[in-house]
Amino acid sequence: MTVFDLIAILLTYTALLSYVNDKVFRVPETIGLLILSLGAALLFLIAEWLGVAPFADSVKKTLVSIDFNQTMMQGFLSYLLFAGALGVSLKHLRVDMKPVLILSTIGVLISTVLFGSAIYFVFEATNQPLSFVYCLLFGALLSPTDPIAVLSIVRSLELPKSLETILSGESLLNDGVGAVLFLSLYGVAAEGGTFSVLRVFEVFMIEAVGGAFFGLVLGWSAYLLTRSIDNYKVEVLLTLAIVTGGYALASVIGVSGPLAMVVAGIIVGNKARKFTMSEQTQDSLDHFWEMVESIINAVLFVLIGLEILVLPFQIETLWIGMGAIILLLGSRWISVYIPRKLFRLRQVDAPGVQTSLVWGGLRGGISIALALSVPPIPQRNMIVLITYIVVIFSIVVQGLSFKSVLKKSTAQTI
Repeated sequence: MTVFDLIAILLTYTALLSYVNDKVFRVPETIGLLILSLGAALLFLIAEWLGVAPFADSVKKTLVSIDFNQTMMQGFLSYLLFAGALGVSLKHLRVDMKPVLILSTIGVLISTVLFGSAIYFVFEATNQPLSFVYCLLFGALLSPTDPIAVLSIVRSLELPKSLETILSGESLLNDGVGAVLFLSLYGVAAEGGTFSVLRVFEVFMIEAVGGAFFGLVLGWSAYLLTRSIDNYKVEVLLTLAIVTGGYALASVIGVSGPLAMVVAGIIVGNKARKFTMSEQTQDSLDHFWEMVESIINAVLFVLIGLEILVLPFQIETLWIGMGAIILLLGSRWISVYIPRKLFRLRQVDAPGVQTSLVWGGLRGGISIALALSVPPIPQRNMIVLITYIVVIFSIVVQGLSFKSVLKKSTAQTI
């Protein structure tokens, strides 16, 4: 099967599921596509078990040929982060910058340590011991909230502006921070060395600070280039080049591509778009990136649903996965509560915001992609399956119930 054939099948399948969701179920697109894709995958598994799916091997081979980690981390992620950051208001972000920065850094670190420590004892109790550094690695891939999942839900609701900014800003930044933390721990684990806070901090600073600075360079480059011309086609193409080329270059120079895309997107959306682009260019830019984000998002969540066909399922892992959901929600609650009290985050002290931040902190495809990149240790399949269980629960259960939870916790009509 050629790459074109694979893309054709995925896009056609995604388009059909999108039509069914819009025509019949009418739930938020990403959630609807994930549920429908999961349902179709389960029906396929039942048909295979009954012996009425003769093409089962071909379908599974096709899915296995899709490297989800590479597709997500080196394909989809750069476009989705940039598109998401374009819509972040720097004016509102400045007001809520303190909680966004603290939750996306200190909050992620607290959650990583808490979840990693707790899951360490869970693995010990189930006679499948895992080294502490790998448990922290597990925590690092699950602790950050997923910007793709979060933004898709946030934009479907009329949230209070401050809560919307905190949820959106935190998810965009802590995704980059989490990826950097994961790579830092991955380096320690892969080298077989002992855990060193100093070493992790060193790698973290190089990746995170370097990525943010590189994103600043990319954003200002876009600003200077678009200021010198007035051609909407070329200006939109320049933003596409900055995302594609910039993300690839970030990998080459060893800085965080995700953080670079977030910073570049915020600068282009608030500086270049506002001060250098004509109205026609602004409309073209918004429509282009909205369509890119929509199409990639749809394909991504369909792929997440289809992954169940090739995951190594174990019944005992299901129970550990359910426990991991509780541990992760508890870690998230503490990682919001401690910074809230320690740094006196007044925005997070508003009624119901703590609960909303915990329940609205969704996990998504990035966590699955990172889990699939874990080295081939004996517990790798278990880590991947637990991550998948957490992500499905997060998107489907938390995503569908977030509106009602927010209503009850804030006593507001949304």
